[in-house]
Amino acid sequence: MRVIREGNLHQLIFLPGFFPVNCYLVEEDHSLTLVDAALPYSAKKILQAAKKINKPITRILLTHAHDDHVGALDKLKQLLPSVSVYISNRDARLMSGDTTLDINEPDTPIRGGIPRNLKTRADVLLKDGDQIGSLIAISAPGHTPGSMAFFDTRTDTLIAGDAFQTRGGMAVTGQLQPLFPFPAMATWNKETALQSANKLLDYKPSLLAVGHGKMIKQPQKAINNAIAKARLNLKHI
Repeated sequence: MRVIREGNLHQLIFLPGFFPVNCYLVEEDHSLTLVDAALPYSAKKILQAAKKINKPITRILLTHAHDDHVGALDKLKQLLPSVSVYISNRDARLMSGDTTLDINEPDTPIRGGIPRNLKTRADVLLKDGDQIGSLIAISAPGHTPGSMAFFDTRTDTLIAGDAFQTRGGMAVTGQLQPLFPFPAMATWNKETALQSANKLLDYKPSLLAVGHGKMIKQPQKAINNAIAKARLNLKHI
């Protein structure tokens, strides 16, 4: 595991050389918020990172319910039973393996690693605009129907989950990057993802932190370019 710190945000990177999977520890005054739970074996390293910061993890926020974002959740909940787990109301269904679509959702299949044996369930179901500590929850569907991003109101940091990728090149989720095609292959609906990308840009983030790839400082130009490329690609479909 590699750890990179930007202010009160700690990026924890698993498998950095081949298939980087990121989760994040967000420092509050007296506690930590864990955003995503990485891979099944990641729990020990996550707790070690928190111990070095010398603050307790008091909540776990999930951007979405794919396996590489909930992997260590059961183990973490076992070791930290008092910690509350947060996820969108929509992606809570994916935690139990339910891939059915709502009647008003685009009829494209939900892709990616859907949990099949996850025991943990959410304690809090999030909706757009909810405030959790210093973070605002932003509904950002596309990669999954209930994907969320989190915006730190203190620093204008955007933790975007898989709404964007930076590994293999900056892209809106669903747009194939040959050097790292996996987020695109696991995306539910490209058109919805593009709408969410535009929404996230409106927050004017000073730092972009994603599920796969490096953090980007002052990312607005890069996001704009990625949106323009996605829009052009979708016009040609």
